[in-house]
Amino acid sequence: MKDNKKEHSLSTIAALLLFVIFATGVFAVLLTGAKVYRGLTQRDASAYDSRTCSQYLASKLRQAPSPDAVSVSEFGGAEALVITQVIDGDAYTTQIYCYNGWLMELFCVAGGEFSPEDGEKVLPASRLSALQEQGFWIISITDGNGQDLQLRYAQRGWEEMP
Repeated sequence: MKDNKKEHSLSTIAALLLFVIFATGVFAVLLTGAKVYRGLTQRDASAYDSRTCSQYLASKLRQAPSPDAVSVSEFGGAEALVITQVIDGDAYTTQIYCYNGWLMELFCVAGGEFSPEDGEKVLPASRLSALQEQGFWIISITDGNGQDLQLRYAQRGWEEMP
């Protein structure tokens, strides 16, 4: 009778030990999976922000009526990409600039007096600079994640270049 109790308590301890090992393994796999998932979502969000910023600027440049309609000027103490167009005989500008941690867009009458606060927030970004060089527009921007992007656009057909 005593041997039966000893066997029973040993099998109970073995079952509990096996359960603890299994539960620890499941918990470790869940923690690892959560960490990997968090890393993937952060990477994807960063890539999404970069692509969105790049595509936004590309589409704005492609909307310009001609390569000569794009220029760079100072606006509110920062560099701004300015796209000029004529609508019903009146000149309008689209100014793209960074202000208070945001990439901003301001569509207004050319020559009007506006301040940087008047623009619309587009995307988080902290710095924008543009340079025209040998038939290309080179636009550098620091996105909301602090990642520096450099975009090159050909003036001819506004094709994005690597």
